[in-house]
Amino acid sequence: MKKIIFLLLWLPWLSSAQFKDLVQKATQKVSHPKSVTSPVDVAGGLKEALNRGITNQVTKLTALDGFYKNETVKILMPSELQKVDNTLRQMGMGALADEGIKALNRAAEDAVKEATPIFVSSIQSMSFKDAKLILLGNDTAATTYLKSTTSAALYSKFAPVVQKSIGKVGADQIWASLIKKYNGLPFVSKVNPDITDYVTSKAMEGVFTMIAIEEKNIRGSSVARTTDLLKKVFALQDKKQ
Repeated sequence: MKKIIFLLLWLPWLSSAQFKDLVQKATQKVSHPKSVTSPVDVAGGLKEALNRGITNQVTKLTALDGFYKNETVKILMPSELQKVDNTLRQMGMGALADEGIKALNRAAEDAVKEATPIFVSSIQSMSFKDAKLILLGNDTAATTYLKSTTSAALYSKFAPVVQKSIGKVGADQIWASLIKKYNGLPFVSKVNPDITDYVTSKAMEGVFTMIAIEEKNIRGSSVARTTDLLKKVFALQDKKQ
């Protein structure tokens, strides 16, 4: 009877199929009562999964070429500057265009170093309700949660770092030279994009892309669940599919 009461207390956390399954187990002899997944387990499992995404994926972006040599998140010229890239290459100035692209990615690699404390704060404040919705959500629900709770803080942290980094790695001079050469060509429309905003937005996009990759891996592959808590919590997700 005590087991039934325990389950009723956690009813809002469980789907009907999961609840039915646990009720059946509770009315039988249960040799391992601790195997019942609690809200604390669910929240802990989701936090662990997000921490793994940061540790396994986001930190890679902070390394030299973390963006530049990662085709999934590599930052290219803004769409409005694609014509700049194409024209410069046609005029034999491909090396300058390449340096401009590399400078953008170097700035992003610098900025992402500011991300971890913001993510940690968001993960630590995750509620039980958030955790349940994430667990039973789609294959990037945790990433979406992190994006919704950290984007404003990330932008405010990233933008000044990007701006400073653009100067540190010489990107401001490279881009000034690149745009000056392009604007000096005959019959072209003059351009003057906000490079700081563009790189900041692309750096954030890259961060969430890599976290989503890790989340999908954990959700879709039991082999990727390398701890008992991850196995226990994401087994609930497998049942609802």
